[in-house]
Amino acid sequence: MTAANRSCLELLARLGYAARGTVSLIIGLLALLAALGRGGGTTGSKGALLTLLSQPLGNLLLAAVALGLFGFSIWRALQSVLDADGLGTAPKAIVIRFGQAVSAAIYFSLGVFAVSLLAGWGYGSGNEEQSAQDWTAWLLAHSFGRWLVGAVGLAIAGAGLGMAYKAWTASFKQHLGCGGDTARWVVPLGRAGYAARALVFLIIGAFLVAAAYQSDPSEARGLGGALLALQEQPFGRALFGLVALGLAAFGAFEFVEARYRHIAAPEGAEIGKVTRAGLV
Repeated sequence: MTAANRSCLELLARLGYAARGTVSLIIGLLALLAALGRGGGTTGSKGALLTLLSQPLGNLLLAAVALGLFGFSIWRALQSVLDADGLGTAPKAIVIRFGQAVSAAIYFSLGVFAVSLLAGWGYGSGNEEQSAQDWTAWLLAHSFGRWLVGAVGLAIAGAGLGMAYKAWTASFKQHLGCGGDTARWVVPLGRAGYAARALVFLIIGAFLVAAAYQSDPSEARGLGGALLALQEQPFGRALFGLVALGLAAFGAFEFVEARYRHIAAPEGAEIGKVTRAGLV
């Protein structure tokens, strides 16, 4: 890989972190406005893209975010398949790299949705709650469907626990190239963001396990549904507000990652091997 190609890949990865930050920031700010009684609402990633499109220069902004989402998907694939972060092949590393592969697929599909919005095709498919319930119903209709839905729920809850660990240990620092005064505010920002995402993922996972146990797809929830579930708990409004603030903090933290994260683009020979094997 030439230096120019490596620079292009790094730029795509950084744009990807910024795109993910934009989506999370919109979700968090909308939820925070709802918690404060100033409008807003609960939504997921697709709803955030719809909101972005409705803004002045929305087409231009959404096109930039779509490019970033595809760039982030590519970077996640390189992290997973080529071990761009140097995690190794220990069991824990394999689990993390598998999660990165799943993340690559998710952000690629989100990029496709963004492009469909730009083309005027995707407006009717932005209901993430219905989408979650539809694919849950599809899985439940198959043999061992309840086990599959339960496994997905446990995997999502496991991802939530992983985020909680990051929030507790601030292990994300090892991938950042900032220190001193910058680190003093970046670390709390990252901790707040990962803690909020951990709680949301745990709620989504719990609802999927409930859907599997009851064989009822209507129990499934997306991100927006998880936020609504928080409001229904004791002290729900305060908890909902804190989580909304945390999601917005994660969005801001992603812009920090876009600037300071270590991006180690794999060598061209490595990418060629994987391409010839049909893996990317």
